[in-house]
Amino acid sequence: MTRITPQPGIMRIAPYQGGASHVAGVADVVKLSSNENPFGAPEAAREAVRRSARDLHRYPSTDHGALRTAIGDVHGLDPARLVCGVGSDEILHLLCQAYAGPGDEVIHTEHGFAIYRIGALAAGATPVEVPETRRTTDVDAILAACTPATRLVFIANPNNPTGTMIAPDEVRRLADGLPEAALLVLDAAYIEYVEGHDGGAALVEGRDNVVMTRTFSKIYGLGGLRVGWGYAPAHVVDVLNRIRGPFNLSTPALAAAEAAVRDADWLARCRDANTRMRAWLAEALAAHGVPSDPSHGNFILARLGDRAEAEACDDYLKSQGLIVRRVAGYNLPDCLRITVGDEAACRRVAHAVGQFRDGAR
Repeated sequence: MTRITPQPGIMRIAPYQGGASHVAGVADVVKLSSNENPFGAPEAAREAVRRSARDLHRYPSTDHGALRTAIGDVHGLDPARLVCGVGSDEILHLLCQAYAGPGDEVIHTEHGFAIYRIGALAAGATPVEVPETRRTTDVDAILAACTPATRLVFIANPNNPTGTMIAPDEVRRLADGLPEAALLVLDAAYIEYVEGHDGGAALVEGRDNVVMTRTFSKIYGLGGLRVGWGYAPAHVVDVLNRIRGPFNLSTPALAAAEAAVRDADWLARCRDANTRMRAWLAEALAAHGVPSDPSHGNFILARLGDRAEAEACDDYLKSQGLIVRRVAGYNLPDCLRITVGDEAACRRVAHAVGQFRDGAR
């Protein structure tokens, strides 16, 4: 029996499973399991990657200055209060590493993103799961769960995998009610799909206990390069920069993200297409007896009758070359999360769900 053991909590982590990409024996596959932009990355970002290939022998920037300046320019934020990471996931992990440990508690909601629990356990802290109300973040439930041991409260707004969202006034009420030693972390990975919303940036600027995280993996189509960022009080940015890797982002990733964030036309086109097809897909699924909550992301949480029907539907969709996401691990065993693809993909998945429902009856 080995005496070599990991830190407490790590063996309680179930390894994260990304969305599947292949179906055995099926050639014409449409992947709708990872909330990826069906239109890919903007051409400006692709060209930036090509140009960066000339400098692959050089170490990348350690301070991410050019990217932070670009983000600041586009979003009207102070670049000095920005920190960049390997996807927003790294920022979330760094926050757990920096602010939570044995004896501390990290709050997340019952249908919240899996990384919140994973990050808490990896840091040796105790994850505390709080109920939602009709698959929506419940501020009162979170405040009731807070204790003197609470150090971090994670909410995604819009939430993944539910697609639901709470109003800015509710987010502010949550921030106001937290214990003095706790940070509120607003995971705004999907906020670009909500026109006119700042993701909580103004709340960050007016307080010292709120952090906002964002990503280039969704609407900007850079999931393969892994770039994310956080906007935080100066004292938090200082702490995170002390523990993040000095060369955590590659030169191609930095170049692509800088080009992508400045391409406002691309973002607007992708958001408009998603808004149109998301509404169409929700209506088409509802016509087949599969309801969903109004989604504010680039996916729909399709609600089937029970777990058996959800799994049977998923199996049928796979047989038709359509890969969606089971979400039993998010306490939603009767649901399937379906990424909003391009028009052809949306029509194909709606037709297949209709076929399944007709066969089930």
